[in-house]
Amino acid sequence: MFAAFAFQTAPSSAQDDERARETLFSWSGPTGVTPGDRPMATDRPDFTEASTTVGLGVTQVEFGYTFSKSGGAEAHSLGEPLLRHGVLATWLELRLAVSPVAHREERTMTGTEDLYLGAKFALAAQHGALPEAALVLQMTVPTGSAAFTADRALAGANLLYGWDLDERWSVAGSTQVNRAAGRESSSYDEWAQSVTVARALSGRVGSYAEWFGIFGGDSDQHYLNGGLTLAATDDLQFDVRLGKGLNTGAEDLFVGTGVSVRFR
Repeated sequence: MFAAFAFQTAPSSAQDDERARETLFSWSGPTGVTPGDRPMATDRPDFTEASTTVGLGVTQVEFGYTFSKSGGAEAHSLGEPLLRHGVLATWLELRLAVSPVAHREERTMTGTEDLYLGAKFALAAQHGALPEAALVLQMTVPTGSAAFTADRALAGANLLYGWDLDERWSVAGSTQVNRAAGRESSSYDEWAQSVTVARALSGRVGSYAEWFGIFGGDSDQHYLNGGLTLAATDDLQFDVRLGKGLNTGAEDLFVGTGVSVRFR
């Protein structure tokens, strides 16, 4: 595989061509299509994020709400704003997110989670059995409320990959590792893996089913979830999702909805 993975070289005198390259590398050569010209691909509502960037000069804002329940505890994630913006070149996207949250068990706690910062690099477009791929380098910064902050910066990486099987079906996955806050001042590596299968139901409506797992903490977590997306326009998408934990370490259930808007 790595022998087939080569730099997609642009003429040294063509700075505009370099900026317009869709991906950092290529399995087979330039595709001639930029992400900003594609149908909008969002990082929600599934756990697996899109393996493309938004495109040079394109801004995409994604919002959502999630209710989750585990035993006697309930949580509300409000807003879930993710800002994605293409800078410098078509293959590079900067990312920022922060989410208000409310958690209720014996008492209700409200506040915001730590600030999320990231950069997504579009690595390669799909070529036959070789996947479309992207890499996200990411971190959280300890800006959250006392009840929800990790009190330290935590970094990680997320490798994304996917295959279009035909005009309706696609398969995608992600493999990521992030530093997570342990007891007191300790930290540990938390791994996550996902696999999602998506099917276009019409030109505007899509569906997906997904498994994802989170590993490395006190207890592993396994989930199944599924959802629907509705593209109201080329630059406006609505979504709903429903998920269930598969083991005792996971939350019992979660349900959410959201909207994504693209500016280009």
